[in-house]
Amino acid sequence: MSTGSPRGRLTVVIGNTPQSRGDLIARLPCPQADLVVLSVSVTKAHSGRYPVVQRLVNAGDARKPVPASAGAVGDPAIILRQDLISLRRANEAVHVVLALPEEIDLLPFLLDLWRPRIGAASLEDHFDAAPVLMCVDPAAFTEEISCTHRQVQVWGAGSCGEPLTVAEVAARQVEAADVLVLAHVSPGGEGPDRDAALALRRLNARAGMTTLQAIGVGRKAAGHALSRSRQAARARAEWAERLDPVTAPYALSAYPHSDSGFVWRARRPFHPQRLIDALGEAMAGVVRSRGVIWLANRPDALLTWRSAGGHLEIVEAGRWLEAPASDAWVSATPQRRTMACWLWDDYYGERRNEITFTGEGMDSSRIASALDDALLRNEELALGREGWARWEDPLLGSR
Repeated sequence: MSTGSPRGRLTVVIGNTPQSRGDLIARLPCPQADLVVLSVSVTKAHSGRYPVVQRLVNAGDARKPVPASAGAVGDPAIILRQDLISLRRANEAVHVVLALPEEIDLLPFLLDLWRPRIGAASLEDHFDAAPVLMCVDPAAFTEEISCTHRQVQVWGAGSCGEPLTVAEVAARQVEAADVLVLAHVSPGGEGPDRDAALALRRLNARAGMTTLQAIGVGRKAAGHALSRSRQAARARAEWAERLDPVTAPYALSAYPHSDSGFVWRARRPFHPQRLIDALGEAMAGVVRSRGVIWLANRPDALLTWRSAGGHLEIVEAGRWLEAPASDAWVSATPQRRTMACWLWDDYYGERRNEITFTGEGMDSSRIASALDDALLRNEELALGREGWARWEDPLLGSR
């Protein structure tokens, strides 16, 4: 293949139900001659680290280097990368629609799928990245985003990740999408479908939004949103920004301070016990929250704050960046280094609390007040690290 050959297009399609995903694929405004749909299912193998990856190829063109139906045990990103490159080599103008199941943790999977390889073919040599499309069944989404009593296993980069609540999986899918497509809208645009659309907008304010009906009748705005492409390097940077807990609040939100969404920030650490005491007030009416927090008795630990529905997780996820010459600084993403420069404090460095809240009917002032009250007071701040280290940690336990 010559280096001057035009690249193919790769569109990733997900849905919160198999029916919604299939309905969107059936309505995509793509030339049929070069269109190939690669549908994927991922199930846990009886033993071993990797899942069973089943692929089904549907193409109008007879040139199908990948078997019409094939199953393999292995890393889903490696298996699918090989399939995609084979399809591209068979047809330079190919447009592949990669239909992924709900069991895929999309952002880490996409970063792994598109990651440049040393000594091996890379996907970006063969494809441009079209928008990630998600078709949403409003009724199913309304149930999923509040479901915290059931957990599911998802597959991200390389192997199976930790079990996630159904609400967390639903939120991650929405946050990964470039375009959200409503499967149906009630007459007049009112009722539960309207509520679901508002919730989707709060979760991912940067995504385009349309409906299956608009795509079906060929509206120009819908067609433009679905047809644009970008180079893989730009797509990877955007996905990394949404995935990084430090930069995600900026990558996904575009709303002012309101009772449907706001960002709370503070430049002093939390008292561990008072933070526990504040959680009831801080989570009232919250549908989704993401961010990073600074706990006084763990001054070097970057803690991630993540909730979906009523389920909150706070976990240690690395270290705060120190001086720009440090190894951690060099290995951080460009977006995070840029943000650290903007917010750098000569004494505290990158450390801060920053949480994005979205919900319905939240009392943002009440939430902010509860969190403010959990911060260290001046006399506690003066104790310094040695004094903070003596406090018990009811939040994360002993180290």
